[in-house]
Amino acid sequence: MSDYFTMNTYHWLGSLNAIFILISLYGIYSQVNTVWIRRSEIITNNVSKSTTQLTNNSATYLLSLNQFTVSFMAYFSFFVYGFSIIPFNHFIVWPRLLASILVAIILFEIWRDRRNKSALFSLSISSLFLIAGITLLSIILKADNLIPINEFSKQFSSLFIVVITVMIAQGYFHQIKLIWQTGDTGAVDIKMSQFILMMDLTTLAFALSMGISNGWPLMLLATVSGLTKIIIMILFRWCRVSKTAMLRRKIAEQQI
Repeated sequence: MSDYFTMNTYHWLGSLNAIFILISLYGIYSQVNTVWIRRSEIITNNVSKSTTQLTNNSATYLLSLNQFTVSFMAYFSFFVYGFSIIPFNHFIVWPRLLASILVAIILFEIWRDRRNKSALFSLSISSLFLIAGITLLSIILKADNLIPINEFSKQFSSLFIVVITVMIAQGYFHQIKLIWQTGDTGAVDIKMSQFILMMDLTTLAFALSMGISNGWPLMLLATVSGLTKIIIMILFRWCRVSKTAMLRRKIAEQQI
C-alpha cells in the first residue's frame, strides 16, 4: 500500500511538474518574442545603433548573456541527468530538451544583436552541447535503453548539476546586478520569471517524491533558481515605484 501510494505520488507530481515546465516554456517563448518585438520596432523606427555597445535601442538591452548561458546549462544538465538515471525519467528529459532549445534561440538572438566574441562563444558551446546531448539520447533510445549507465555516470551528472547550480546563482546575480545598477528591466520579460518560478516549485515537490538519493540535484537547483526569480520579480516592482530606480534610469540614458 505504501509503495502504491509512493508511486502514485511520484507519477502525479511528475506529471504536474511536466505541465508547469511546459507552461514555463511559454515564459521563455515570451522572452524570445519580446526580443523579436523590440527588433521589429527598431527596424520600423529606423533606429541606428552600434553593434558593439549595449544601448536602450538594442533588441537585447539588459539581457545578461551570462545568465542565459547558465540557464541553458541548467536545463541541459537535467536533460542529460534524466536519461542517465535508471529508470529513464520522461518527466525530466522531454520538457528540459524543449526548454534547452528555446534558451538556445535566445542565445542566438543575443549573438545576432551584439555580434561579439562572448556571444559567439556561448552560442557555439550551447549548440555543441545540444547536438551531443540529442545524439546520445538517440543512441540510448535506439538501443531500447539497454546501454548500461553506471554509477559513475550518475555521479558525474550530479557533480555537473552542482557546478551548474553555482553558475546559475552567479549568472542570475549578474542579471539582478544589471537591473539594480540601471533601475531598468530593459528587454527582460517578467513572464519568464513568473512561469519558471512555478516550475521550480513543482520541481521541488517532484524531487521530494523521487527520494533524496535521486532527487537532491533537482532540489538544490530548483531552490536556487526559485530564489533568484523571486528577487527579479521584486526588482520589477522596485523599478516601477522607486525614485532611486527612476534616477538611475535617467543617469543611464544620459550615458548612452
